[in-house]
Amino acid sequence: MQPIRRPQPLLPSTVTLLASALFLSACGQPAPAAQGAGPAVVPVGVVTLKTQDVTLSRELPGRVQAAQIAEIRPQVSGIVLARHFTEGSTVAAGTALYQIDPAPFEAALLSAKAAESKAKANIASSKAKAERYRELLKIKAVSRQDFDEAEAAFLQAQAELQSAKAQINSAQINLSYSKVLAPISGQIGKSTVTTGALVSSGQSQALATVTQLDPIYIDLTQSSSELLALKQALAKGIVGKAATQTEVSLTLEDGSTYAHKGRLQFSEVTVNPDTGSVTLRASFPNPDQLLLPGMYVRATVQEGLQANALLVPQRGVSRNAKGEATALVVSKDGKVEPRVLQTNRTIGSNWLVTAGLLDGDQLIVEGLQKVRPGAVVQAVPATSTAVTSAAATSDSKGSAQAAPAAAR
Repeated sequence: MQPIRRPQPLLPSTVTLLASALFLSACGQPAPAAQGAGPAVVPVGVVTLKTQDVTLSRELPGRVQAAQIAEIRPQVSGIVLARHFTEGSTVAAGTALYQIDPAPFEAALLSAKAAESKAKANIASSKAKAERYRELLKIKAVSRQDFDEAEAAFLQAQAELQSAKAQINSAQINLSYSKVLAPISGQIGKSTVTTGALVSSGQSQALATVTQLDPIYIDLTQSSSELLALKQALAKGIVGKAATQTEVSLTLEDGSTYAHKGRLQFSEVTVNPDTGSVTLRASFPNPDQLLLPGMYVRATVQEGLQANALLVPQRGVSRNAKGEATALVVSKDGKVEPRVLQTNRTIGSNWLVTAGLLDGDQLIVEGLQKVRPGAVVQAVPATSTAVTSAAATSDSKGSAQAAPAAAR
């Protein structure tokens, strides 16, 4: 007769688990999933990428330069009798600025006119003598030498007349130089001399400086490597010419936008060997004289138009251990797929991606910390997107390596 086996008592943990299951069943709640069931599908926020035409622009640093600067220096020596302008005012071209004592130049002019009168009198006398000797020479009443001397005296009198006229012209010029005029229109600065000061012709110190402020120039600096890349992209047709390619907008030192648009004038043909940059010059209207020479500004220059470009939110792009730009997308079968990207520049809060993503891809921008490549996810529209319009402004650095790391 075999011994009767008594049932083993249930462990407390088993009893608790059974009790919990019975309680949940009684309350209408589903029981916990068995250990062999698949993982739960994680929802992630995605942005569906679309190609668009993007106007490429670049922000460049620059300095304000005056269109014209004239340093006023005396062209004759003398005593300054008067100053005819107010320091800091606007003067027109031809306006009298200083009056140098004209007395010495008036005297020189009178002396030159007297010399002219004397030369004219000598001409009349020498001419008559030369004509008489010419007739007498025909009948051999005078020697050939006497005639030659009379003819020479007449020619010398003519030369003296021309010299006297030149002296008159020079005296008149010096007299006009005694009144110092503004060569250009613009704003005049402080005066370095006062009434009664002695000034000299050709002195190194300027009496004052006139600066033309409207229009005004902005000298911009651009990396030669960026300029080369742009020229190559234009040559290959990757980037087309924009309709407003020569238009320039300006950001002032305080961050405000300058009200007037400017236009590119030219680009230097040589590269600065010290900085590796080239200079571009833009011209801006400055009716309110808000821009002053030496002021630091930042200018946005239109570079070209890139068709079928992809703008990708920076928060959906990260970096791997190699420093490469990477992103996660939701594939057609609902799984997370990693991509390695090639980025060209930042435009607003987006990357301009040239390789690694396609039109229609679902880029994960929310819930990145919850998923890994290969995981099954549920794609839902992101709560907010950062894809800007095609007219966005490019980052001034223009390089993927120079931009800050994107949020994960």
